[in-house]
Amino acid sequence: MPTVDGLSQHQRKLLHRASSDNLNRWLAHTASTRGCHRPVRLTGSIHTVDTTTGEILQTRHTASDMPDGVLYVPCGDRRASVCPPCAETYRADTYHLIKAGLTGGKGVPSSVAGHPAVFATLTAPSFGPVHTRRVNPKTGKVAPCHIRRTAQRCPHGKLLVCTARHTDNHPSLGRPLCLDCYDHAHHVVWNGWAGELWRRTTITLSRALRPLERAHGIKLRVSYGKVAEYQRRGVVHFHALIRLDRRDPDDPDAILAPPADITAHDLAELVAGAITSTSFETPEYADTGHIWPIYWGPQLDVRPVGSLGTGQITSEAVAAYLAKYATKATETTGLPPTGRMTPEAAEHYSDAHTHLGRLVAYAFQLGTLPQDWTTDEQQAEWHDTWGRLRRWTHMLGFGGHFATKSRRYSTTHKVLRAQRRDWHRSTRTDWRRRHRPHLELQHQHDDDTTLVVCELTLAGIGWNTTADAQLAADAAARARAYRQLVKQERSTALPA
Repeated sequence: MPTVDGLSQHQRKLLHRASSDNLNRWLAHTASTRGCHRPVRLTGSIHTVDTTTGEILQTRHTASDMPDGVLYVPCGDRRASVCPPCAETYRADTYHLIKAGLTGGKGVPSSVAGHPAVFATLTAPSFGPVHTRRVNPKTGKVAPCHIRRTAQRCPHGKLLVCTARHTDNHPSLGRPLCLDCYDHAHHVVWNGWAGELWRRTTITLSRALRPLERAHGIKLRVSYGKVAEYQRRGVVHFHALIRLDRRDPDDPDAILAPPADITAHDLAELVAGAITSTSFETPEYADTGHIWPIYWGPQLDVRPVGSLGTGQITSEAVAAYLAKYATKATETTGLPPTGRMTPEAAEHYSDAHTHLGRLVAYAFQLGTLPQDWTTDEQQAEWHDTWGRLRRWTHMLGFGGHFATKSRRYSTTHKVLRAQRRDWHRSTRTDWRRRHRPHLELQHQHDDDTTLVVCELTLAGIGWNTTADAQLAADAAARARAYRQLVKQERSTALPA
């Protein structure tokens, strides 16, 4: 709201922060957030301890030694719809993690570039006809949504026909042609057991390798990295990069190349066979005894991955594709990203007249503990099975991680974060040594013989003011632009 002098409160706070004497110190202090939209504010003490003697070399208090009296830490949310800067960091880490498993690096031998690898897309089965958009790959024309030679009506009297050629962002995409015909219960149950279906598929694939092992007299294993993505109808499907390795029984952590006569096409056939042959049934539901079959849908795509110019798809394209979807959530379905739903929130989002409303209602209701299940054993069993649907109602029943990998595929997000943190610390130390040599004695213990011990408590989440948020975002944007400029200059300076 405008003030007497014509400036809004936001503008006044922005000018006050920008004209303060400690602006540069504040920007340097908040640079570690990389423009995070909702940083975590911590208060307390930070001790630097000598690991050899146990002596406390230095103690810093946030109240006296840091601007605003707090330590700002990025939220680290992977969802681009919640915090784009943190999601971009997560996307970049996922890209390097996936790419390392294909080309080497980050602790993975470069020989993996010659291993057979396939890129597989696994989808859910149909729970009822929905509005869709199909584009002819040859002509580029959009086909009618659901066109039939003879118009048919469902048991509820609705025509299962749609002749519209939907645009890419049409609101009806993913919505059932008949809301009452669609099996919403099976939909959310499939989401809840999709992770178990993937686990059983990898077991089936490992067993399918045994004939090859006997033929070559070796041991084989599959390593993978995968991401989950929501389709517009609200069901997850998986994109997986699967690599074949030779296993050394005496050194399980070694990543060895399989025989040269085993090709990516051979691996693709094994993967496709494991996917189509894996299925199971859920436990009986409560006292009704009802079960749901869990299996993959018919829309299966398994393609070999090769080096640039030699395969159907390149390792760089696969890594970029998987990393992009690692930052997505339920926003594709129309459900805003929320935390775990309380009964009040579930009632708010439930709506018998909409597709998403029914999915939310079914997930919450199917996951609600029956009143007659009162023993500890019954409650523990429910918590591990059907209770997961209620806990993950905000994800339409899916409670798995969006980006996962097998143990020996490549490095981890934890290792990448540690390497980035060490790089920033070494960069700051080098900067101090070059520009502030008089502080060298004060920071002479910045080496591997020290340990940082934090005694911090939560002070809040988010920036203190919208002015601080704007200044931090602008500074992060300038830093990104500068890094991009330096990268371009270095690339053009390299000899041809």
